[in-house]
Amino acid sequence: MKIIANRKKFILLGSMFMIVSAVVVGIMGLKLGIDFTGGSLMEVGYESLPTKEMVNDKVDSLDIGGYSLRESGDGYILRTRDLGEEERQLVTEAMTSMDAGGEVKRFTSIGPVIGEELKDKASWAIAGVVLVIIVYIAFAFSGVRKPVGSFVYGGITIFALVHDVLVPTALMAVLGFLYGLEVNVLFVMALLAVLGYSVNDTIVVFDRVRENLVKYRQEKKTKVKNEYGQLEEKVEYIFNQKSFTDIVEESVQQTILRSINTSFTTMVALSALYILGGEVTQTFALILMAGVLAGTYSSIFLATPLLVWWAEDRKPKA
Repeated sequence: MKIIANRKKFILLGSMFMIVSAVVVGIMGLKLGIDFTGGSLMEVGYESLPTKEMVNDKVDSLDIGGYSLRESGDGYILRTRDLGEEERQLVTEAMTSMDAGGEVKRFTSIGPVIGEELKDKASWAIAGVVLVIIVYIAFAFSGVRKPVGSFVYGGITIFALVHDVLVPTALMAVLGFLYGLEVNVLFVMALLAVLGYSVNDTIVVFDRVRENLVKYRQEKKTKVKNEYGQLEEKVEYIFNQKSFTDIVEESVQQTILRSINTSFTTMVALSALYILGGEVTQTFALILMAGVLAGTYSSIFLATPLLVWWAEDRKPKA
């Protein structure tokens, strides 16, 4: 299948993924967990699951303010404001006193200041990763400046990474809207893992483009006068054997099987993690699977077509 020959279709499809994902996140929003907002979270498991109305009645009787309650497997997850020790004991007694064999599986409490600090650290972590990626790619591709500058490789990689992050983020927004799943530190870790996986996949393809550019380019030496009127040798690189479009197409065809095989084996491992893991692990695995699929698409069908678009298509036709 010719990827670069159909580049406009693939770029359009990738752009549609990004727009739809951004709209979904904008409309549904992300349900932030206590890691970022602060508060207390209690998960209680039951031998015989009581109705949600029964649990709500018990919690309402405590008058602890606003809270959210959602079913989780064989129990419920209760989220409240930051609770003190005495309030925690009252909630524990209420949640386990329904003759249903209730047992507290976990309790987490994070103050609002710590929540804001975690939110800031998560934002800086993602921004730092993006900056390092741009600098690294610009340096790695500094030896090949024609017909595309080294920073263009970095810019296109970041654009592809935005695509790769938006897709799983939109999935998380849908899951939060439908099932009440909350964004926590584990979600941020999943996004960072997606960034690492996707940028590696993209760099592999770009590196093959670089190798083929060096392989097919020819030196053209000319004598030119410098500002002092002295003759000096100027070296230019031209591509007579193959056009840039053909070189990129060849590079994609050489790496596409490797990218698909790597993604397939990764998906198999993540599927096992999703099937065998608990609820928290399942969400982590699901976000990673969405990111891997998005990253595979962007590295093959979005990043390299954008290279050719930048080098040739955006130029005005003579």
